[in-house]
Formats: sequence, structure tokens, C-alpha cells
Amino acid sequence: MEPSGPDVATTRRNVLGLLGLGAAATAGGGLLAGCGGEAGPTSSAQNLDKLAGLLPNHHPLTADIPKPSITGTRPVPDGYTDFPASLVDAITDKPGTSGQEIRAMTPAWGPAPPGLGQSAYLAAVNAELGVPVTFSVQDGNLYADKLNALLGARDVPDLLCVPEWEVSKLPRFSDAVAALFEDLTDHLSGDAVKNYPMLGTFPTGAWRNALWNERLMAIPNPSDGPFPIALFCRKDLLDAAGLGFPKTIDELFEIGKRVTDPNKGVWAFDDIFQMVQMFHKVPGTDDGWRLRPDGTPEFKYETPEFRQAVEFMARVYQEGLVHPDLVASRGADAKQLLQSGKIVFKQDGLGMWQPMQAEWQKVTPGFNIQPVPIFSATGGDPLVWGDDDPISYTFVRKGLPKARVEELLRVVNWCSAPFGTTEFQLREYGVEGQHHTRTATGPAKTDLGFKEIANQYFFISGRSPVIQPFPQTPNFVREALTYSNEMVKYLEKDPWSGLKLEMPARFKAGLVPTEDKVTDILRGRRPLTDLDAVIQEWRSSGGGDEAREFRAKALADAGR
Repeated sequence: MEPSGPDVATTRRNVLGLLGLGAAATAGGGLLAGCGGEAGPTSSAQNLDKLAGLLPNHHPLTADIPKPSITGTRPVPDGYTDFPASLVDAITDKPGTSGQEIRAMTPAWGPAPPGLGQSAYLAAVNAELGVPVTFSVQDGNLYADKLNALLGARDVPDLLCVPEWEVSKLPRFSDAVAALFEDLTDHLSGDAVKNYPMLGTFPTGAWRNALWNERLMAIPNPSDGPFPIALFCRKDLLDAAGLGFPKTIDELFEIGKRVTDPNKGVWAFDDIFQMVQMFHKVPGTDDGWRLRPDGTPEFKYETPEFRQAVEFMARVYQEGLVHPDLVASRGADAKQLLQSGKIVFKQDGLGMWQPMQAEWQKVTPGFNIQPVPIFSATGGDPLVWGDDDPISYTFVRKGLPKARVEELLRVVNWCSAPFGTTEFQLREYGVEGQHHTRTATGPAKTDLGFKEIANQYFFISGRSPVIQPFPQTPNFVREALTYSNEMVKYLEKDPWSGLKLEMPARFKAGLVPTEDKVTDILRGRRPLTDLDAVIQEWRSSGGGDEAREFRAKALADAGR
């Protein structure tokens, strides 16, 4: 599954509270001011269908990789319920030959892991790579700020991880890509990718997203599933109260009232507004776009479904069903509140599920978190947000000698080895006896493993996605695929599929301030009657009308 660190506040569908459009991004023309050259356009559109010839050809591995146990309905990946009895060596030669240090920057959520010279994990993987990789691990919650500063200063490392959900917040990012990063087209397009066979296993859809300025500019890290968020609940607490999953929006509200008991320090929810929007079938494509019946674009703010979602969520807050520390933004950790039973429902990325279950079932007997099955608040089939966008992109610093670029690509290739290989096992679990122990059901991380392994090599690579087994949670893969294969039936259609759009800078800059105003309405700091004025302000000064015209033109130019 997707790395468990970022909660919904940092996933690609949510812009509440994000700091990526701060002064460093917007002053003096945004990123372009730090990249040099003349100011380029503030928005752009690429027709990816016309660039198919630039993509790497797909080549399944010839190595004897085990077959999956459960098939996912695409774009849901397949799953394995058991670890293979033996592992395959996918790469025979060490990818590093120069001995020259590789600098890399990646995000992490939680304590930063020990660095080179203090980590047995880094030492072991670097020994297999044949070249030292030195990581600058940055706070994932502040990663957009770090990216803005880094790109503006033109000081990028050899390998830079840019999470997909951060890209939309970086003004004129395509200009920064052209100025600072290596064009990988000649290295990877077509059958050139055979030099890096692990990369050749990636889904074609992931590679399509790695095109900027009509060139292949990055290596995608394919997503483990199309769904950005789910509504999780403490099912063990619902069971104890004789309550089941809510199946309607009214049931969600009533169950919220039933479980909320301030005298016991228990409330129903964290901020579940994203899921409330999904239940009301608010559009989610590219943060909230769809087409009206007449074929013209409209943004979520302009839809009746969004107004219904705002009204419902405001009622949830007014009824006192959200934990007060979260309402007051006092820095409470919503994950901890769910773990301790202080809240019963929490929206988050699917990557939260397995790690939290594995950790807290040891602390609380019977602990059981499960995603609430999707339903529609307005009748008919439900709507599920999702896409096949990669988790992140790995960029190579521009201007390096060809031999150095090839060495970096070989390192990324090694780090991208799939499940069932010795390379994957070392990357994910470290050294047996130090970072994990072998059990009858597979490797189990030790305390040292949890301390030193923080997805460092994962975030400078990618891999052919699967849902892998976890010995601590033997039911997880089956539960996750049952949920995902049902959800995917209702996946939202993207009218702009095949088009890569860089939205106008004014629209990007206007999203967070507008969301903050909506949050004030939800939490009762402004009246509901202010919603119309907030939306009108977004249209006129927040770039809304400009963005709508841009998306309409992109469709027209593509002949749709």
C-alpha cells in the first residue's frame, strides 16, 4: 500500500492547511523567478495521447516471480496473501561503479531516520548498490515548503523525490522541470528501457504522467491503488455498541450522535469533510472538476452537491460531533485519537490501515479498524474519487555526464525490484537478524527496522505495484482487495483523461485561501450565508473563471 506516513492533510485530494503556496512560491513570479530565463506561460496543456511514442515499452520480468493470490480489478493491483518460500535474484551486477556519492532528498512522516554512518540499513543497501546514497530526509508535512526553497535556489540533489500531490501546488513547475532536471527520453523511451528492466515493468499509465514539456522527465513511482482516501472506523467499538457500518448519510449522523459522549472523552469524528463530499458525489477530478450536461467545465464550489456537503458538515460541527481539540486546531493528532478510542471515525489515506492495525492490535485486544463501504447521500450509485497518478516522481539533476545519469538510473532500477525478489526484501525489510526476523508467515520488523527504515529507497524509485502480505495482519490483503474491488466499480470518470494540465497560477494560489474560508464556515466561525460570497470571490479574484476557460480550451484543442 501507499506509504503510511502522510495522512489526508497531505494526500493529493486535499488542500486544507497546505503550505505549498507560501511566499517562496508566489513572490516574484513563483518558481520561475528562481529558475532564470524569461517568464513562461502560467498554465499549459499537453495531449499525452500524441506523445505515446516517447513512453517506455512495457516488458514483464522474465525472472520466476510468484503469481499473485488475488486479482485486482484494474487499476487496483493484485495481492499476495503469503510470502514466497524462496526469493529471486533480479539483478546480478552492482549498479554503482563510480564510487561517487549520490545525494537524494525524500520525505518522511514521523521521526527522521538515522543518516549514513549511523544506520546499518543504509550501509547494507548501499553495499548492494556499490555506491553510497546519502539522504536528506525532510518532514513530509512541510515538504512543499522545502521543494519551493530548493527549486527557487536551483540547488537540487542528484535524485529528487517530488510527491504527486505536491506538484499541483508548485507554480510554473514545468518551467522548473525544464531548467533543473535531466531529459530522460533518450535513456528510457521505447526499448531503451530494457537497460533498466525493473523500470520496464511499470504500468504505462504511470509513465504517461511523467511527461513534461513533451519529454519524459521523471521516473514515476506507480500507485498501489487509485483511491486517495477512505473513511475508517474503529469497528471494534461499533461492534461493542451494537452498531454497524453506516449505509446512508443520515445513519452516519445518527451513529455519530450515538457514539459521542463528552463525559467519557469520546467524539465521533475528525474532520471528515473530504469523505462527506464524496458521499454527496461532489466531483473529485483534479481537485474538483467535471463537465456540465452542456459540456462546459464546472468546479466543485459551483455544484449543488458541494453546498449539500457543506451544510451537512456544518451540522456535524454544530452538533459537537468532532473532537474539540481538532475543531480548535490545537495540534491534536487525529491518528492517536483514533488509536486511543477518543474518536471513532477518521478519514485518511489507505496507507494508514495496515500499519495502524499491526501496531495497535498489540496494545488494545480486539483492535479493529476498517474502511466504511462507500454509499451515496443523494441516491443512485455512489461516486468514488480516484486516478492512476503515481505516488511520486524521481527527477535526475540536469547537466550530469551521460555515464553518471546511467549510473543513477541503474541505482533507481535496483531500488525498483518487485515483490518476490531479494532486492525488494532488503529494501523493505533490511537485514535479517538486525532489521527483521524470519517467521513462519514472513519477515517481521524489529525495533531497529522501524527506527532505520523510512521508505528512503522507495521514494527514489518505483515498482510494479502489488499489495503484499504482512505477517502481523494475515487478513489485511484479502480485506483490502475486497474493499478496493468493490470501490473501483464506482470510480469517477475523468473528462480530461489523456491531457496533462498545469493550471493557471492564480487558480493554484487561490485554492488554499478559499478552502480556509470554507473551513471557517464549516466550523461556525462564519455563517452559512457567506458561502455564496466566498464562491463569487473565488471566481473573480481566485482564478476560478480563468481556470474554467483554460480547461474548456484544453478540451477544445484536443478535439473533444
